[in-house]
Amino acid sequence: MRTLVLSSLFALAVVGCDDAAPAPADASADAPRTDAPPADASPADAAKVDVPPVDAATFDPADLLAPGAVTYPMAGPRAGAMGRGRFNFGVATAAAQIEDGLTQNDWYVWSLPVAMGGLGRGRAPLGDAVQGYTRALDDVGLAADLGVDSYRFSMEWSRIEPRRDQVDMAALAHYGRVLDAVRMRGMRPSVTVHHFASPLWVDDVRRRTPCAMPTDTDLCGWDNAAGAELIIEEMREHAALLARTFGDRVDEWATVNEPINYLLASYGQETFPPGRNLLFTQTDRFVAAVRNYARAHVAMYEAIKANDTVDADGDGNPAEVGFTLSVAEWVPTRNRALSADPDDVAARDRVRAVYHYLFTDAVTAGRFDGSLDGTGAETHPEWANHLDWLGLQYYFRSGVSGTPEILPRVRANVCLPNLDLGACLPAPDPTHRVPIMGYEFWEPGIYNILRDMGRRYASVPLTVTEAGIATEVGARRAENVVRTLEQIERARRDGVDVRGYYHWSLMDNFEWAEGYEPRFGLYRVDRTMPGYPRTATEGATVLRDIARARTLTAAQRARYGGLGPMTPER
Repeated sequence: MRTLVLSSLFALAVVGCDDAAPAPADASADAPRTDAPPADASPADAAKVDVPPVDAATFDPADLLAPGAVTYPMAGPRAGAMGRGRFNFGVATAAAQIEDGLTQNDWYVWSLPVAMGGLGRGRAPLGDAVQGYTRALDDVGLAADLGVDSYRFSMEWSRIEPRRDQVDMAALAHYGRVLDAVRMRGMRPSVTVHHFASPLWVDDVRRRTPCAMPTDTDLCGWDNAAGAELIIEEMREHAALLARTFGDRVDEWATVNEPINYLLASYGQETFPPGRNLLFTQTDRFVAAVRNYARAHVAMYEAIKANDTVDADGDGNPAEVGFTLSVAEWVPTRNRALSADPDDVAARDRVRAVYHYLFTDAVTAGRFDGSLDGTGAETHPEWANHLDWLGLQYYFRSGVSGTPEILPRVRANVCLPNLDLGACLPAPDPTHRVPIMGYEFWEPGIYNILRDMGRRYASVPLTVTEAGIATEVGARRAENVVRTLEQIERARRDGVDVRGYYHWSLMDNFEWAEGYEPRFGLYRVDRTMPGYPRTATEGATVLRDIARARTLTAAQRARYGGLGPMTPER
């Protein structure tokens, strides 16, 4: 998933911040680097490998985790008192990014070439993705081989209900088999109901003009007042169906994935389907779409609670319902440098309020910021207390300036694609730049965000439901794993209720508008070969060793951790 912050931020915020061109792909580069110990090397062997020192001029040593091994407690529930102090290792995927056969999915038509009846959007057609439907049970085995506690995945709405109110029982049976396999292999399933993709009948991407009236084949989308009421009811029914059908095997549910990111890309801009492009021209309609999506979360939350009445994991809570949120380390900047100017700090705060707080405040406090200025003036008490846990999904740091004011109502200048008006912050260490994504991986960012969100939503347990890196180099992925875990541990030691870490992604997949070029997978997928074979990367072997031992060793930290230079992209 994807996580993802990625595509809407291409449209709105960070891609193109640096001028360097993406590094060329190297089909063999994800093998361990030549100076790396083999995957089964002893900790003593690993410790012998030299690691570049921390550059004190680039990083603050105070951002380092104290030396020594990290020992993790046993796994536990994502919400509730029994889960406090526990820690879950997991991996994540999304159906629309991995499954073959999704011809009724909006992404399928959106990305299909024009000559084949589609819109030809994005860098590659979805096609058969990585054959994740056909190979679903094999992929469950790959997750289990990593020794993780949980597998987070979504059940594709367009497969289950390809036409309005017509449920495909074979699709439900398929997902039932997946759940059985997950549990049989000793993992706990974590199911996302809506992850960036919808059936065509929700808002038909082929319609490029305003919708006159909702029909069974086109409900007109989230920005249409009449249509949104119908979609909310459909999503309530869909969530209820999943909860009734699978509640005996699932306790952890996410209603939606990265709501602000998704809506910016799909209704604010034209990066995701249906591409309504409302943010700059019809801002009120865009805000209405966000408001309606928050209402849908509340409806799905209540439907899952009412229909999942079986406690599958024995913690006394049949259903733990949350959502996953795209987060970033937003920092005030001016003239391509960090800034303490009050105007830049205020602009950063407004951007952070929209990305991090708007949706979360709505479903915890019943307060909605329809003005997009951080005030949260609307009150909806019926939405309050509809969140059992919150997932955070972190990938990068980016700058925000107070001048010029580009974003409507937010009154901020963020780093735009191919247009740097001074907000972009070049990576102090070029090895931390992720060339194919155009942003900087900044390790301490997830610590800062966990501390902030832990304070603001003190009663809501947190899980890092996505973190990862797009790379062709296995050692960089291993460094991302270890460094992210180090920063999460800093937050845990500071008292933040962080209950787990899920790596994005289990395997390479369809990265939305960016197609198949960015590789986020612990397993590399070769789409040029029959059967799309999966091969473990160095990141997979390192995460496997950590999860199986429930220990991040001093040797692993010495080799992969810290804040210093990363293995360069090839």
